[in-house]
Amino acid sequence: MATSVAGEGQTSLNGNISDPQTKKLTDLPTELLEHILCFPVLKHVDICNVSCCCKRLHDVCHGRGKVWGHQYKLRWPRLQRFYRQNESCDWLKEYKTRHRVGIQIRRTVESISKRFFTEVPCVGQVLGDSFAEIESLGMPEHFCEDELLFILNSDKRKSLTLKYYAKKILYFLRQQNILRSLKTFLEQPAEQQSSIEGAVLVDQYCNPLADVTLDSISAQVDEITEKVKKMLRIKNPSHPSLRMAQGDCSVVEDFDLQRQVVCALNSVLYEQLQYKGNEFDYYNPLNSYIHQVLLRHTGIPISLSVLYMTLARKLGVQLEPVNFPNHFLLRWCQKPRGEDIYDFVYIDAFGKGKQLTAKECEYLIGHQVTADYYSAISTTEVLLRMVGNLLNIGKRGEGNEKSYQLLRDSLDLYLTINPDNVQYLLLQARLYFHLGIWPEKVLDILQHIQALDPSQHGAVGYLVQHTLEHIQHKKHPVTPEVKKRTAPEHLEVQYSVGLIMKHKRSGYNCVIYGWDPKCTMSQEWITTMRVHQLSNGANQPFYNVLVQDGTCRYAAQENLEPHSAPLEIGHPEVGRYFSEFADNHYVANEELQTRYPEDMNETLGTVQELYHRLTPGSGTQVQPPASDQNNHQAMAM
Repeated sequence: MATSVAGEGQTSLNGNISDPQTKKLTDLPTELLEHILCFPVLKHVDICNVSCCCKRLHDVCHGRGKVWGHQYKLRWPRLQRFYRQNESCDWLKEYKTRHRVGIQIRRTVESISKRFFTEVPCVGQVLGDSFAEIESLGMPEHFCEDELLFILNSDKRKSLTLKYYAKKILYFLRQQNILRSLKTFLEQPAEQQSSIEGAVLVDQYCNPLADVTLDSISAQVDEITEKVKKMLRIKNPSHPSLRMAQGDCSVVEDFDLQRQVVCALNSVLYEQLQYKGNEFDYYNPLNSYIHQVLLRHTGIPISLSVLYMTLARKLGVQLEPVNFPNHFLLRWCQKPRGEDIYDFVYIDAFGKGKQLTAKECEYLIGHQVTADYYSAISTTEVLLRMVGNLLNIGKRGEGNEKSYQLLRDSLDLYLTINPDNVQYLLLQARLYFHLGIWPEKVLDILQHIQALDPSQHGAVGYLVQHTLEHIQHKKHPVTPEVKKRTAPEHLEVQYSVGLIMKHKRSGYNCVIYGWDPKCTMSQEWITTMRVHQLSNGANQPFYNVLVQDGTCRYAAQENLEPHSAPLEIGHPEVGRYFSEFADNHYVANEELQTRYPEDMNETLGTVQELYHRLTPGSGTQVQPPASDQNNHQAMAM
């Protein structure tokens, strides 16, 4: 490690006379050594080797020093937000802990597909069990999340199964944290609860993988507030709202000054920024998420009202939420002590801030209501109305995974806010029972319902009986059928798992994840889907396919053809069945290959023949199609 060759005055190892001024690497100042050891080309293994050379370098590479701090930050940059600048920390210990967490998380995620692949849809059980495993590690949660994000951000086309389950675990982990935050929020005194903060929590829970924070939403609201102040300054340079600092909760008492604020707010929000009610796509759940309202400048009455009310309060005008039937409103008191419903003006944030009398509010919905409906409600009641809207959208859904997920999420939120609502508890139990997930939790819910309302014993008894049967059935799982193409009964099957296809009639793109030699659906389904109109009817192979639009369908062989220009299929369940997208086909994962052991070679042969080039093979295996086809939108035509 000498920095120069031996010279005059000192004997070197080879017998030459060396210079007494010769400098070794270890003679350099600590700061310079640290700088050298922080070169990006050096990895943690190099630093470990260097620190073993001698005591001097070992001391330079001590755990709390700059070298290990640099290694930690270089490898896991996302974690820097958890540390204060120039914080004294044992970086070597942090590095080792994060490294161990990464290994354990990866093992847990890798094991999930083997354990849960045959359980359809199994999501709840997978997440619950995996979450318990991760919790039992006793590791920092932000380390766990960072490793899951690392998996998700790796090569887009590879490790699809690993990413599929990593995404679900991350979804679940974040939701658990948001639920804890929501419970803390609900424990606050009513006057300290902010509707915008509650709306953010609802948004975060339904979109746990999106980058939605209270700080980012507040910053956007503050931007709009500044625009309103700018407008207000033109109208009245001495307006008291212009002097309000951030976080100032004072109220402008003068009604004329309040009107100036409302006028400026309407001008900015609806004219300058073009916010509007979404009349054409009213039941889109995005209308209820505050980050989407701010992004798309559109929403439904309650989401626009929460934004409008928050902006008004920041400018000194106190508006109150009104739980009006079918159309959420705000009320604005016009008298020093308003008590009668006619003492208020009602603001329709969905209708560009239009101001209504009590009578005009009834015209809005087409019928009369009692005075109770004009009363102001609490922040908790605002959240229940908001979550109730999402719940109804979930119930209106098409029975696909997306609508089930929204229904589950909104039920979780509603029952966190109002845990003793028997109607929704029963709905939650039925939903879990229908999806075949968390049977033990279903029993807990049913026990709670029985304690709250003994009159529900009929519905409860039915669900208890069938849930116990489900638990018993899980103790003796049925070995999934292995389907070999060479079997005599399968000789008519032309296509194989992993091929990207096009539907001849409907035109949709899809990928095959399973097949049957004949249609296995019920006679009712066959009649409904007019399978008899096909030239080969039900007596031909049918394929389970994942469709580009996010649905799962059951298609007849005569209606499918290989895609002329194969492309990736953007379906959320692709990773459940496939490990990789290989340019012109999908590589089945180990579990799917176990179910269809001869399909992978068939797929490779087909793509070579169709696309005139060799496709690299893969050691991954294929899984069988989901047997519970009742959970899919199945289409033969």
